[in-house]
Amino acid sequence: MNRFAPGHPVRVYLEENRMQRRLFKEASQLDPRQDKEQFLAIFNKICTVELHFVRKENQLFPMLEKHGWDSPSKNMWAFHDDIRAELKKVRQALEADDLDLVVKMFPYVISEMQRLIGVEEERLLPNAMDMLEESEWEDMRLGDEEIGWMLDKTPPPYPAVAEGPEPEEVVAEEAAKPRRMKSTPKRAKELPFSIEDADHFDEGYLTPEQVNFIFKFLPVDITYVNEDDRVVFYNRGDDRVFPRSANIIGREVKLCHPPKSVDQVLRILEEFKAGTKDHADFWINMRGKFIHIRYFAVRDEQKNYRGVIEMSQDVTEIRALEGEQRLLDWD
Repeated sequence: MNRFAPGHPVRVYLEENRMQRRLFKEASQLDPRQDKEQFLAIFNKICTVELHFVRKENQLFPMLEKHGWDSPSKNMWAFHDDIRAELKKVRQALEADDLDLVVKMFPYVISEMQRLIGVEEERLLPNAMDMLEESEWEDMRLGDEEIGWMLDKTPPPYPAVAEGPEPEEVVAEEAAKPRRMKSTPKRAKELPFSIEDADHFDEGYLTPEQVNFIFKFLPVDITYVNEDDRVVFYNRGDDRVFPRSANIIGREVKLCHPPKSVDQVLRILEEFKAGTKDHADFWINMRGKFIHIRYFAVRDEQKNYRGVIEMSQDVTEIRALEGEQRLLDWD
């Protein structure tokens, strides 16, 4: 482990694996029938392996795909989903206070997670080290930040931060750069605001900063896939339903979904491209939330297929609304 610099993505994966082994040992020494609360606390920490999985799925796997190795995306992801399902069963048994069932199931879960760790350390990570360039590991570290880690402390930056200009100097330098106006509105003189650095949309004018604000603060996850089935955009809201990171940009959309749902994704793309369907809707229960997932075909004015927008939203509170509310309830 120490042969990797602090903060290197591989070192972080290995540190998390060491953490998992420690948690497995601690949990195995407890009888949930005798000490449910302590067992639950350790089990909750084990479940943060979700961050470990999601980083692999959205960060490491896309990098490996670019080098022609898509087996992890197709196979290891399915293994992740199997473990997720087993952890969910254990949690349901804990919530139902069926502790005999917990005692029966938990050793199998640990065994499967240990087997996955072995595959990671003996095959996945060594092959990744052989395939990926140093610059790719550095890019990966930036995207990992967006997803998070199992570790209690945020890993140090990788590579180590070098001394440079103060943030204020960087901002001033960027602000001083000239910007080109991409459109000249006919009503420019009538508008009560400047459009010097704005673009003209179907109706109205927005600066790149304002566009980013809109996508950031919309209470929905948005992902845009182009006509070549490549992810070209996603919004970075503070409360995303499904995690994303920068390494999915340029990735084939079929590789961005769990193997068990790929057939449905391909069916949606096929129907959208053929013009036989324009939208698809799904809804699921996830971690106590009701999630609405929608796909919309994007077409230009000539009705040519230009891609698909995927939108996901936590509608738990919306679904529970009743009656009317016509006045503010702030007081």
